[in-house]
Amino acid sequence: MKKRVIIGAALLLSGCVQVDDYNAVVKQPAPAGLAGYWQSAGPQSKLVSPEAIASLIVTPKGDTLDCRQWQRVIAVPGKLMRDGSTLYNVTQRRDIYPLDLEDNTLEFDGMTLKRVDKPTVECQNALTAAGLDISK
Repeated sequence: MKKRVIIGAALLLSGCVQVDDYNAVVKQPAPAGLAGYWQSAGPQSKLVSPEAIASLIVTPKGDTLDCRQWQRVIAVPGKLMRDGSTLYNVTQRRDIYPLDLEDNTLEFDGMTLKRVDKPTVECQNALTAAGLDISK
């Protein structure tokens, strides 16, 4: 029991964010300039292949879709969460990624994403399947 308390305190002090229950996370509306379609700009070392594409779709209400594709599409719905001054994308898998928006560049999971006019066809299909609407 003592070890758990010490480990928990160390995580708290180190600034790590943890989510035990995705449904308990309070969704935050997207701040100005964040809602829209974001896509990896060229090869990214965090992706499995130079041909892989990473996309993050953010609705104005704060819903997200982390869509990564290479030989198949992996799309995970999520939502925006704020902890202090930091904004995070929390996925239904309870993955937590800080978001850093500067001008038209979004730093996300160690990748650099640029704003695009529309997502790839595969991510658009995943967006529809997830029931998310970017226009709201």
